[in-house]
Amino acid sequence: MTTSPAPPRPALIPLDDALATLLAYATPLAGGEQVSTFDADGRVLAADAVSPLQVPSFDNSAMDGYALRCADGTDADMPVSQRISAGSAPQPLVAGTLARIFTGAPVPPGSDAVVMQEDCEVQPDQTVRVLRPPQPGQNLRRAGEDVALGAVVLSKGERLTPARIALAASIGMDSLAVAARPRVALFSTGDELVMPGEVRPQDMRPGAIYNSNRFFLRALLQRLGCVVTDYGIVPDQRDATVAALREASQSHDLVLTSGGVSVGEEDHVKAAVQLLGSLHLWALAIKPGKPFAYGQLPGSHFIGLPGNPVASFVTFLLLVRPFLLKLQGATHLSPVRTALPAHFDWPRADKRREFLRVRRNAAGGLDLFANQSSGVLTSAAWADGVVDTLPGHTIAHGDVVQFIGFAELQS
Repeated sequence: MTTSPAPPRPALIPLDDALATLLAYATPLAGGEQVSTFDADGRVLAADAVSPLQVPSFDNSAMDGYALRCADGTDADMPVSQRISAGSAPQPLVAGTLARIFTGAPVPPGSDAVVMQEDCEVQPDQTVRVLRPPQPGQNLRRAGEDVALGAVVLSKGERLTPARIALAASIGMDSLAVAARPRVALFSTGDELVMPGEVRPQDMRPGAIYNSNRFFLRALLQRLGCVVTDYGIVPDQRDATVAALREASQSHDLVLTSGGVSVGEEDHVKAAVQLLGSLHLWALAIKPGKPFAYGQLPGSHFIGLPGNPVASFVTFLLLVRPFLLKLQGATHLSPVRTALPAHFDWPRADKRREFLRVRRNAAGGLDLFANQSSGVLTSAAWADGVVDTLPGHTIAHGDVVQFIGFAELQS
């Protein structure tokens, strides 16, 4: 009896090609909403924020001190003709006098500088001696120097941060137009998975493991502003997988799974997606993260992540994160890369593009986590980023490498 040879496996897809394909399918979601500026952190701006005023709206003092007219000179002690605090309206400055002024207060008409109080000396008769002659414009914050009237202070597609929402508030915006939040259905597959709290460690059955992926994936999705529906753990059964995908796709923009997209006999997700819809990506030329899949279900996108926790974590940050940001119309999708010296050796070149878990050290270089296995979650918790290593490349101590930090990717 002869057997037919197994069909050849498709070539692994380079990361950049996979990302380009994902982003091509990620059409920004329709709709959006107006939210309180207090609640806009992390959302993507759906319209330019245009300033209806100039900031500051008036010339004001950058220091606690004394406002004066430089042309009056500082050879003689001068009397204080008025006291100006923040929020008050000053009178024109009387020639030959000073105005006591505080930080943020409007400068009086006729003055052209502020001398900080440390450079002044109050005399017994309450006149003031200026110890350091000022220059015109000294310690003044000019009207409009921060924001000009009509300026676009925040652009459509920017992701809002605490500083950006503060800037919006500074121009009087109490609400902001933001993009729609992606609705994401999340579930894990694997008969070996149990949830923390359901089974005590000492009662775990042989072969069982706690489901860690569900925790970091849900947290990352929420940090990206997604509305998450957690479908829990789906058993390793074809019918159960098809049913879960069918139900989840009806009311979500993305169905995200973890596990079940490899080539094992109990990996049913890939086949279920092909039964219900179409598969456009499968198997990437990266390490960790080879078993990654993207396809479309009726009414939603589908992304299948590897089951190994580090592989799932890395592929989410490199591929799912920019995909979800694109769905929200974000314009900045690529992570910042920093050239830093490797303080380790990596002599084992791989045919795939590798992402090594590393941590910055006090000497300005990068240390390598000893165990780079895709199942060692401690490497992701210990690291503060990854080194992007091209296929066929080794690393010697002192080589300059490309570092991608986790801080940006997890916010």
